[in-house]
Amino acid sequence: MTIKIRKEDALNYHTQGKPGKIEVVPTKPLSSQMDLALAYSPGVAVPCLEIEADPENVYKYTAKGNLIAVISNGTAVLGLGDIGPEASKPVMEGKAVLFKKFAGIDVFDIEINEKDPKKLIQIIKSLEPTFGGINLEDIKAPECFEIEQTLKREMKIPVMHDDQHGTAIISGAALLNALEVVNKKISEIKLVVNGAGASAVACTRFYISLGVKKENILMCDKEGVIRKDRIEHMDYIKEEFATDRDLHTLSEALTGADVFLGLSAGNIVSQDMVKLMGPNPIVFALANPDPEIPYQLAIEAREDLIMATGRSDHPNQVNNVLGFPYIFRGALDVRATEINEAMKLAAAQAIAKLAKEPVPDIVNKAYGESITGFGRLYLIPKPLDPRLITTIAPAVAKAAMDSGVAKNPIQDWDAYELELQERIGIDQRLMSVVIARAKKDPKRVVFAEADNKKILKAAQIIRDEKIAYPILLGNREKIKALILEHSLDLMNETIIDPMEEKEMVEKFTQILFKKRQRKGMSLADASRLVTQRNYFGALMVETGAADAFISGLTRDYPKTILPSLQTIGVKPGVNRVAGMYIMNTDKGPFFFADATVNLNPTAEEMVEIIGLTAEAVKFFNIEPRIAVLSYSNFGSAKGIIPEKTSKATALAKKKYPDLIIEGEMQANVAINEDLHREMYPFSRLANKKANTLIFPDLSSGNIAYKLLAELGNAEAIGPILLGMNKPVHILQLGSSVREIVNMVAIAVVDAQSGGNL
Repeated sequence: MTIKIRKEDALNYHTQGKPGKIEVVPTKPLSSQMDLALAYSPGVAVPCLEIEADPENVYKYTAKGNLIAVISNGTAVLGLGDIGPEASKPVMEGKAVLFKKFAGIDVFDIEINEKDPKKLIQIIKSLEPTFGGINLEDIKAPECFEIEQTLKREMKIPVMHDDQHGTAIISGAALLNALEVVNKKISEIKLVVNGAGASAVACTRFYISLGVKKENILMCDKEGVIRKDRIEHMDYIKEEFATDRDLHTLSEALTGADVFLGLSAGNIVSQDMVKLMGPNPIVFALANPDPEIPYQLAIEAREDLIMATGRSDHPNQVNNVLGFPYIFRGALDVRATEINEAMKLAAAQAIAKLAKEPVPDIVNKAYGESITGFGRLYLIPKPLDPRLITTIAPAVAKAAMDSGVAKNPIQDWDAYELELQERIGIDQRLMSVVIARAKKDPKRVVFAEADNKKILKAAQIIRDEKIAYPILLGNREKIKALILEHSLDLMNETIIDPMEEKEMVEKFTQILFKKRQRKGMSLADASRLVTQRNYFGALMVETGAADAFISGLTRDYPKTILPSLQTIGVKPGVNRVAGMYIMNTDKGPFFFADATVNLNPTAEEMVEIIGLTAEAVKFFNIEPRIAVLSYSNFGSAKGIIPEKTSKATALAKKKYPDLIIEGEMQANVAINEDLHREMYPFSRLANKKANTLIFPDLSSGNIAYKLLAELGNAEAIGPILLGMNKPVHILQLGSSVREIVNMVAIAVVDAQSGGNL
C-alpha cells in the first residue's frame, strides 16, 4: 500500500532519542580494570600479533567476519537523483538496519564525497582490511558498472551493487516461476525491457544468465527502442543492447512479446499496449511507487496476464529485502572472496524453489491471507517469511563453495541452519508479523483518551497504515484543536463526545445497570458512570459499536481496567484476568506474566495464569516454554514462595500435560541454557531456554519487566490483557506513540480472532 508520510513524522522518527537509526554496541564486558586491559592496552596486543602472523586471524579475533560497509557517493539516491553524500546517509543507515534485522549482519554506513570513479574505487579498496563485504548503493549509471567490476576484480571480499543485482535476483526468481506457470521455455521468450539504468541493465544481463537469448531482447529508454543507428548518441552500456530491427516505439516492441520488464517511470504503459503482447503475457512493472501500468488496469486488460510490481498491496511484490541480507549472510559465513554469478543464480533458484513449498501458517497469518500456494498470484515468497534466511543463505554459501571462492567451507549444515536462526532470533519479527496481519482486516478501535496528542498521533499512524479505524472519545472541540495544532489529518475520523450522545448514554445506562444492579450499583450510578470514557468505550465494544478498546495512557491500571471488567467481563470458564508483557530483546521475545493484575495469586490462581499465558504465546505462533520463577531451584530453598511456585508447577503440569512447564527455578537458570543443562539436566528446559516466565506475584513481575526495559535495552509491548470476553487492552502509563501503535495492532488481531487472547 502507499503510506502517506508526513514531513514532521519522518523528521521526528530520525531525531527521537539518539539521532539517526544505528549505534555501536560492545559485545564484550567492560566493567572492570581487567576488562579494559584486555579490550585495549596491553591485552589487545596479543590478538594484534596473532593477526600479524596470519592475516586470516582477523576473522577470529575481530568483527570483520560479520561486518558490511554500505557505501554511496549520493549520486543516485532513491528517486531523488544526485543529492550528495550527506543527504544519502539516512538511506544508508536504513539499509544498515535491514541487514541487521533480517540477517543479523553488522554494518557501518560510509558516505564518500567523491564522484570520480577511479578515485572512488581507490577509496573503497583501501577499506578492505576493515570489512567482510561491501554493499554499494545509490551510485549512478554508467559509472556504477565500472566501479563494481573493478572492485570485484581487485578486492578479495564480496562486493555487490544492490541497485543492480538485488532486483535482478528477485525478479529473476519470479520470472523462472512465471514461465513455469505458463509453460514457456526461457530460451524462447521475447523480452522487452523499458529503462536502461543500472537496475534494468543488470536485470537484463542476469536474465541472459538464466537462459534468455540476447537476440530475443529489446531494450527501450525514454526515446524509444535502443537501436544501433543511435549508438553515437548513447553510452557504451546501452550499446550492448542496441538492435537493428525496424522497431522504434515501446508499442511496437511489445507486439507479440512474452515478457515486459519495467524499471523506468509510472503510467507509461497502456491497456492497449498490454493487449498487443503474446498469449499468457508476463508483466513486471517495477517502477516505484507507481508501476508502469497500474495493477488493476493490467489485469483488466488481459485475463491471462501474470503481473508483479514493487508494491506490497499487490501479489508478487519484487522487494530487494528478499535477497541482499541473505546473499551477504551466506557469503560472509563461508568467507567468500566475491559474490559471483553462481551465487546470484543460486539465490534466485532458492527463492523460486521456496515459493513452491507449502506456505506456513505464520506467513498466512502475518498477511491475513490464505495463500493456497505456488501459482499466478504467488510467484515468490513474502518478505516476512521466516524461512528465507535458512533457504537463501545456505544456497549462496554452497554455491560459493562449489565455485571455489569459499575460504571457510561449512561442514555441518544442520548446525549452520540453527546458527542462522539464532543470529537474528527468528521470533524478533513478532511485531512485524502482527502489524502485517492487522492490516489485512482492520478493525474499529475506540480510544478513551483521544484528547491526548500521543493518542492522536498513534491514531494518525494506524489510519494511514490501515492497521485500524480509529474512534476518538473525548471533548470534540479539544480533540479538533489538538488535530489542528499538530497538523494531523483526522478531522474526518469518528469523534464521539459522550456528553453529546444522549441516545447512546440512555442505552448504555440500561445495559450497565442490568449488569451491576445486584452488585450495589443504582440506576443513578449507572447513568453517571456511562458518560465516563472508560465505561463508554467499553460499552461500545460490548454492544458491537466498536471492535476493540484502548485506554490507560494517563490513568492508573486498576482504575482503567475496572470499567471493562464490569461491562465486558471475562471469558466463560475464566475466573480472573491476567496481564502479560512481551519483552523484545536481542535474544528474541520473552513473555512475562503476571506483571500488572494479580497482586499475590495462590498456587491455584497461578495455574490459571499459566494457562492464559500459554494460549496467548501460541496466539503469536510461538511454542511456549514455561518457567515458573522463584528464588529457589527445584527445592533448593524453603519458604512460602518456593512452596507456592512448586505447587503451581505440579498442578499446571497435571492440568496442561502437553505444555513444556518447569519450576520452581531462579530467573537466570530459566534463560541460561548452559547453566540449566549443567546443573539440572533432568529439566525439560535443559536443552532450550524458557521464553515464558511466570512470576510468583505482581511485585516481582512488575519490577522485572521495568528493569529489563530500562537497563536491558528491551522493548516492552503491553500489558496485554488476557482472559477478557472481548478485546480490551490497557496501555502502560506514559506509553510512547510506537508502543500505542503496537498495542493497537495486537488489539486488532485479537478482534480478528474473535477475542481469543
